Amino acid sequence: MNDIASYSRQELELELVAHKRLVEISLLLNSTLAQEDLLKHIMDAARELAGAEAASILLKDPHTNDLIFTANSSGGASGLLGKPVPLEGSIAGIILNEEMPVAIDDVSTDPRHYRQLDEQTGFQTRSILGVPMRIKDKWVGVLEVVNKINGAWTEGNLNTLLILASLAAVAIDNAQLVSALRHAYNELDKVDKLKSDFIAIASHELRTPLSVILGYASFLKEEAQGSASTHAEAVFRSALQLRTIIEQMTNLSFLKQQEVKLEKRPSSLMGLLRAAEQDVLSSAQAKEQIVEIRLPDEDIQIEVDPGQVVTILTNVLNNAIKYTQNGGLIVLETQRKPSEIWISIRDNGPGIPRAALEKIFDEFYQVEDHMTRRQGGMGLGLSIARALAEAHQGRLWAESPGPGQGSAFYLSLPLGDGPQGG
Repeated sequence: MNDIASYSRQELELELVAHKRLVEISLLLNSTLAQEDLLKHIMDAARELAGAEAASILLKDPHTNDLIFTANSSGGASGLLGKPVPLEGSIAGIILNEEMPVAIDDVSTDPRHYRQLDEQTGFQTRSILGVPMRIKDKWVGVLEVVNKINGAWTEGNLNTLLILASLAAVAIDNAQLVSALRHAYNELDKVDKLKSDFIAIASHELRTPLSVILGYASFLKEEAQGSASTHAEAVFRSALQLRTIIEQMTNLSFLKQQEVKLEKRPSSLMGLLRAAEQDVLSSAQAKEQIVEIRLPDEDIQIEVDPGQVVTILTNVLNNAIKYTQNGGLIVLETQRKPSEIWISIRDNGPGIPRAALEKIFDEFYQVEDHMTRRQGGMGLGLSIARALAEAHQGRLWAESPGPGQGSAFYLSLPLGDGPQGG
């Protein structure tokens, strides 16, 4: 950059005034998230503190890599807004590419000046002082002031503009992040509310007619004979399946509305595994599957809510039974860690695509398309299981080598501080 005039006493006094003004501006910037207001404050401050006719902010376009005039002061040409400035062949591009400020007292003799904009807008640029705007390793853009009113650019102008650029870069980045988060939150909130409303309405509206159906189906099953009894049994089983779905919906609604209330007590790990096995045994037998429970050598007492842990295991086992082919093998075993117990449930079913390993724990998610899938259910079992695991300060996750190679679900539960062992 060109030589900058040496400090004078008057300039030192002006710099002290500028620093006080920067403190005021930093407080203002940190309390303002609306980007238009931020840019106006930055422009006014830059022009005022540098003693210039106009100021501009050029932000880097993430797609084209051009610098775009995003804001300029009232003294600047309004036609600049939205205009691109190439990184190559412009002073702003040099500032950004070389990560250094540039001061030019007379641009008429400097070939680096991008003169097309002056020709397009009719604004005459005589001098430029510009500094890069950067946050950590992320380039944001360039802050420029043009046409010094009195004399040449000074060291004080440069230092002030560097500080202002740092404040502006942080403030603009924060405003953009907040805007993006706000938009994402609003979209998620809409979807979440639709799901919550559906759960509440469906579970409420279905409960009463289902009770009537179950009552009549149970009566018919006991009283009917021959083929009528078979049909009544099928109706009864279907009604029980629907009740299970409604219970899952109600449980999920409860989990989403408030913290899970656990009734923890010392519980036998073997007992929990056996209880879960009994819950799913008939479903596995219907598909001629083998559910192999490999119990630990010694029983372990863990501090948990036994009913909720059985729900976790039952939901995961039912998921394995549902997606594993007839005659398949499902293996449940345990592994003791220093502060946790791991329970794994493996199957030799169709496996899970890598992209779906986390999505399967989302409410209502199904790996298969909902119009063509072969398996029933609403996709609530795994989401409820994970929520209950996390309520125990545990974890639930899935692994799979890929389609056709089976899958494994892992449940980790803390052992706690009490005595362990049989």
